[in-house]
Amino acid sequence: MRRFLDGLYAFSGALAGFFIVAITLVILVQIVSRWMGYIVPSTDDLSGFFLAASSFLGLAYTLKKGGHIRVSLVIQRLSRVQRHRQEFLVLAVGSGLATLMSWHLGYMVYESWVFKDVSVGYLPIPLWIPQSSMSLGMLIFNIALADELIRVLRGAKPCYQDCEDELNLEEV
Repeated sequence: MRRFLDGLYAFSGALAGFFIVAITLVILVQIVSRWMGYIVPSTDDLSGFFLAASSFLGLAYTLKKGGHIRVSLVIQRLSRVQRHRQEFLVLAVGSGLATLMSWHLGYMVYESWVFKDVSVGYLPIPLWIPQSSMSLGMLIFNIALADELIRVLRGAKPCYQDCEDELNLEEV
């Protein structure tokens, strides 16, 4: 199971990277086409959709690699037991909120699919397609938070704390 989850997080991070490269290519095509006197329709729409996809799909990978910004001034001053309790509380609340958001994003995708919503602009893209990447990214992030919560319940440190500790050692 551990191997599968780590692979899922890595795949999600790779997809996020793919969409960042896709943004770059769309903007590059737009720039080159303007030099040649052409206008490529809906490049702004596509860039926005790709940005949402890369942002949401990158959440779980970034969490597992310790890349999210954390204010650790208070946390570092807590005892090991207090910090463990605080991590549990934060992960429990985060998991609950991520579950709620996953549900609502999934429902938004469903409604867009049922009502056949399309984007406004030159290129009418069914909205459920770009919304699906947001929903999938949030679902994977939800799984990552639950994974960290279970890890903390078992008495281990969260993965992101291991990464944070490594960074602190490098600064010394």
